[in-house]
Amino acid sequence: MCQHRPPCPRADAPDHDAARLVAYHPEQGWGLLCNGVIVFEDTGELLPDGRSVPNHRGLLVRAA
Repeated sequence: MCQHRPPCPRADAPDHDAARLVAYHPEQGWGLLCNGVIVFEDTGELLPDGRSVPNHRGLLVRAA
């Protein structure tokens, strides 16, 4: 899918979310990367093969 040079990481690569954003719909809370991964504003992801990646946002730790 990626036509960039150097090419973006493949959807199955550990750093797949480093691919370029090719479509962005902030009003709906998602974007499409050039490797076919859909990223959501809650940091969840949908891979091109249909697998989902749960959100991986860091936990907020409150000071006591």
